Amino acid sequence: MRKKKKQDNRLYCPYCGRQAVLRPAMYVYGERNLDPENYLYVCGGYPACDSYIGVHKKSLSPMGTLADGNLRHKRIEAHRALNEVINAGVMTKHGLYIWLQNRLCLSETEMHIGKFSYFRCEETIRECKKLMEQNKIKIETVSYEENKFAA
Repeated sequence: MRKKKKQDNRLYCPYCGRQAVLRPAMYVYGERNLDPENYLYVCGGYPACDSYIGVHKKSLSPMGTLADGNLRHKRIEAHRALNEVINAGVMTKHGLYIWLQNRLCLSETEMHIGKFSYFRCEETIRECKKLMEQNKIKIETVSYEENKFAA
């Protein structure tokens, strides 16, 4: 009988290769932390390496892959684009995720914005914009970059 190989559940930073450490969200957010029960996996090189990811409260498993500031903001934009489609009544959340999964040729386990790369987030935003245009609905989402320079 073969022994099962133990799976390595450690999380590593895709930017610097250091191991991520589970920390209270206050470690990153300081006084801006809204929920003392929130935790993050933070790169061992933080703050020099600014990558982290939120965790599920019950299991403390990561919600995706570690992301730097640029990727975190792009993921936020992708979520906003999805929410616009849902709020416009074009599709239900469940229907939209299935549609996007097929458009991007993803498996069900890959279809999570927390796992998306910068490019995959841009694809998501582009597909949502096309869908809104096909339904003749004006897109309201302002990208992080546009908003950053408006002040």
